[in-house]
Amino acid sequence: MNISYISTMHIFPPDQQLPTQHLAACFNSTSATYKFYWLLAILDAIQDGQQEVNKQQLFAGMIANAWYTVNYFNVSFGQQDMIQQTVKQLKDIEAITIDENRLRIKAQLESSDNLTTRKLLFHFDKQVPHWFLSPWYAGMNNKGKIYELSQADINSPIYKLYAEKIVISDGWFAYLSKHIRIIRDYVYWNLSLFLQTRNPNVPDIPNKLIKPPLRNSLTKQRKFWDYVMEVNGPLKCIYTGKELYKAQYHVEHFVPYSFVSHDQIWNLIPADSSFNVSKSNKLPDLERYFEPFYTMQNLALRTYIRERPKEKLLEDYFYIGTDLSEGLSREKFYDVINPLVTIASNNGFEFLYK
Repeated sequence: MNISYISTMHIFPPDQQLPTQHLAACFNSTSATYKFYWLLAILDAIQDGQQEVNKQQLFAGMIANAWYTVNYFNVSFGQQDMIQQTVKQLKDIEAITIDENRLRIKAQLESSDNLTTRKLLFHFDKQVPHWFLSPWYAGMNNKGKIYELSQADINSPIYKLYAEKIVISDGWFAYLSKHIRIIRDYVYWNLSLFLQTRNPNVPDIPNKLIKPPLRNSLTKQRKFWDYVMEVNGPLKCIYTGKELYKAQYHVEHFVPYSFVSHDQIWNLIPADSSFNVSKSNKLPDLERYFEPFYTMQNLALRTYIRERPKEKLLEDYFYIGTDLSEGLSREKFYDVINPLVTIASNNGFEFLYK
């Protein structure tokens, strides 16, 4: 399936010396994520001041930029997209953790002497470097000819193509350096549109494209649950049955953060600290855990409605239903949680104890 995107002709700043309309046309029709991640890797190199860039570095950059989206958020790239498959393969081959720093991932893949790693990276040499230049050479299907024309600087391509490297032309290097923020943001915008079509029920795709520098603090949410315990006494962990006391628990996402991508209070409960660490981003079995989860959430909501009805975090529950004066509707709550767990499971998230 091919998807057409908004033309960037009037979004990229014009340049009298360069055919910027060709760069604008790169994402007009695409069926995989390759072009997005290829250009992001080129922009990374330009940001580091590199005008001549080794292909293995660029392919490593493509994988590193996609790493967190694939491994942590389990966003689907589509069945035919080799980036997703390659990320998963290289995670095991190179023994890299799912939440490793992007620059470390790139450096390890770039310098790897593992023949399988190199083979997987250079698979993209057949798919990306010359086809990216298609707008400069419309109708040209001969890979060797595109290499030849680019090296002769015919039609002012963004780079010249060689077997092991690309060389970005002076004019394009200056242009991309000057406008790098605009172009990078536009690539991410188009990439988010592309991935949203393949993940129509997955929330917050744009914020799943890069690893955030820091997760948000859950201090306010901890205070919320501390007060529930002050009023009602210790609560029991729904997973282990262990009694939980104020300041002696973890605040845990019932449906994993790596799927919902938010910290709303209706998805957060106190849990046994050691268990929460082992739970990681696994899904709860609703037959086993929904009832105790609902009971704990309903107790918290009723406590605040009775004792502190102006608590700001209560606004989070409006997502479940606007009339909360009588507590939390089990049916409405289940109708919110069940689809999230089902969709997350379909996207590759694993269940506890399964």
